[in-house]
Parts: sequence; C-alpha cells; structure tokens
Amino acid sequence: MLARSALFLAESSVTPPLIVVLNGPNLNMLGVREPEKYGTATLDDVEALCAETAEAFGLAIDFRQTNSEGELVTWVQECRGRAAGIIINPAGYTTTSIAVMDALLAVDLPVIEVHITNIHRREEFRHHSYISKAATGVICGLGVAGYALAMRAMADLVEQDEE
Repeated sequence: MLARSALFLAESSVTPPLIVVLNGPNLNMLGVREPEKYGTATLDDVEALCAETAEAFGLAIDFRQTNSEGELVTWVQECRGRAAGIIINPAGYTTTSIAVMDALLAVDLPVIEVHITNIHRREEFRHHSYISKAATGVICGLGVAGYALAMRAMADLVEQDEE
C-alpha cells in the first residue's frame, strides 16, 4: 500500500485532520475477485482515489486493509484521540462482527460505512449490518466511487465538528 498520508503531511505546515480508511477481508483481491460484481479497480486504485479526494478537501488519510478481525478492531481502537473520522468497508465482517461494531461505538468518532455493491440487492444474509449501528452514514452500491463520496461526506462532518 502507498504511504500517501505521510507524504501529504510532509508537504503541509498545518497538520490536516486524519481520516482512517479501513478495509476488511478479501478487499486485497479487488480487480481479481468477481469483477462482474466488484469491478476491475484494485485496492491500490481505491487508495489513490481516497488520497486524491482527501487532498482536495484538506484531509490526510491512513489507508489500511486486513483479513483479520482482531487487527481491524485494534486499528479502530487506535483511532481514538488520533483520527477525526473513520471510513470503513468491513466486507465480510459487516454481517458478523459485533466486536468491530463495539470498537466503532467506543471510539466516539464519525464513521461512514462503505460497500462497493448494494448489499440490499444481494443474498438475504448480507442485508443486515452490525456496522451500520455505529455508522453516521452508509454508502453502498456505487462501486469504488463510494469511497470518494464517503471522503466528501467525512470532510463535511469534520468541518461541522470543528465549528
């Protein structure tokens, strides 16, 4: 993964608000896994999109992906006192992880949940999201462009919080 947030911070004299973008299991397979559902963009493409969008709104990002639920919980917890908000695509943990939901609730930050596909048009078991219980907003079904929309929305939330 690219270390864009460090580069962006080095170019700025004022530290911009940090948005942590977290990606769950199998998202490292974007561009290869079921392109008819998820498209051909890779996770590196998504990271570049997030970095460009964040820069346009004066934000820094920390972009990560893991296949491990425990690691995802730890990353969420590390956001408390460090980040201004979290954008998360929990992937397979959407429907199963009370632990990720509890961590998101505990950090007391704005959270935007993103899904590349429309989870409500898919299999019945994908319709329920534990993560939505902790999310300020949810974007689904708009492909990887949903990440850019989430970053735009997060910029608005951070600005409101600063007022």
